[in-house]
Amino acid sequence: MTRAMRTPLSRRSFLAAGGGLATLAATGALSACGSGRSAGGSSAGAAMTMWGITGDQPFIEPTVTEWNAAHADSAISANYFGTNDYKDKIRTGISSAQAPTLVYTWGGGTMRSYVDAGLVQDLTGPLSGKSGFLDKVLPSVLDAGKVDGKTYAVPLSASAPVLFYYNHDVLTKVGIEQPKTWDDLMSAVPKIKSAGFAPISLGGGSKWPYLMWIEYLVDRIGGPDVFKRVLDNTEGAWSDPAVLQACQQIQDLISAGGFADGYASVSADTNADLALMATGRAAMLLQGAWAFDSIDGIAKNFVSDGKLAYGAFPAVSGGKGDPMNIAGNPSQFWAVSSKANPQQTSAAIDYFSSTLWTDPYTKRLADSGNIPPVKDASALLPKGFPQGVYEMIQKAPSFQMSWDLALSPAASAAFWTQLDLLFNKSSTPQKFADAMNKTIGK
Repeated sequence: MTRAMRTPLSRRSFLAAGGGLATLAATGALSACGSGRSAGGSSAGAAMTMWGITGDQPFIEPTVTEWNAAHADSAISANYFGTNDYKDKIRTGISSAQAPTLVYTWGGGTMRSYVDAGLVQDLTGPLSGKSGFLDKVLPSVLDAGKVDGKTYAVPLSASAPVLFYYNHDVLTKVGIEQPKTWDDLMSAVPKIKSAGFAPISLGGGSKWPYLMWIEYLVDRIGGPDVFKRVLDNTEGAWSDPAVLQACQQIQDLISAGGFADGYASVSADTNADLALMATGRAAMLLQGAWAFDSIDGIAKNFVSDGKLAYGAFPAVSGGKGDPMNIAGNPSQFWAVSSKANPQQTSAAIDYFSSTLWTDPYTKRLADSGNIPPVKDASALLPKGFPQGVYEMIQKAPSFQMSWDLALSPAASAAFWTQLDLLFNKSSTPQKFADAMNKTIGK
């Protein structure tokens, strides 16, 4: 697929589409596969139902067609929904008699809630002897489908980490290098400001870009175990010194004028934050890999003229986190309903192992501009940014899921409120921690 055919993505549309630097356009009416099949429910026999997302239909549909042609007794009845419609439907459907056999999930806190409620199966045992297809997937991505070390879901889609974008022209004019450490970043702020540029573009009007800063800083300062303790419902986990230090460093950056003026009203969903960097008004931007395809529409030839630079989030002096750790969206996943009978469970595992991460499946993702989270995918990807981001994913010791997805729905709602207060300096690091500690276990 050529760049002209790609559809620019914000993080919201990335999640809605199921991921990637670009997505294939779904054409025609999106309806259930087959005729006369119910939209959900596990019945006797091995026939299966599947609920998926319309944005991923171009990748999923060929596997369903292939499977059904060879497995009439365990055919899949697939239904696709828009993201919000799916979330509404699965919220009640997952625990009903109409629960789909194959459950589409973003993982994280929602999947953990499914596990705690006994709504999805532990696939560790069923996958034994059939896990060859998962051996192709990068370990850091596989981990996002596990709860307490057990596999409850298998990856099905592309990966998109968050990284720093730089306007190389601005850095050259200012006379600075890409910051490798937090101290480098803080030192660069006054130099960039004095040269007449905004140091960092931030789409605070959309709120979700705030989370990228805290999740990376906490990782760099304390390592991935800090947030793992939050997910493990450890009492007082949000009061970890790494969280308090990260909050303080964010507010120190704000006080230093690190973000572009008016950042709290800049929209990331319309790529206004990306435009500030790509048009040379800001030097830096922390954003997801999904933003890349929007650059040419904002500043023609920005990439081809060598103006784009990118890299990992800076290291923090004395921090425990590996500077190669990344955060973002590892993948979307398939889980299997606990209501599936043994024949359906066996058929589901066979479907996964025979259709996911085969050469054709991986190539479909790569040809559409996505980054498949599999080993040795570099040769399938265009040179430059896609291969560079793939290398970051490949080498990452830890790929932490975006916190808003990883947290439970109740904790995530409180997180947005507290994060907004923190970035607007209406709160303090301690108040942030105290408020979030009240969400532990909810």
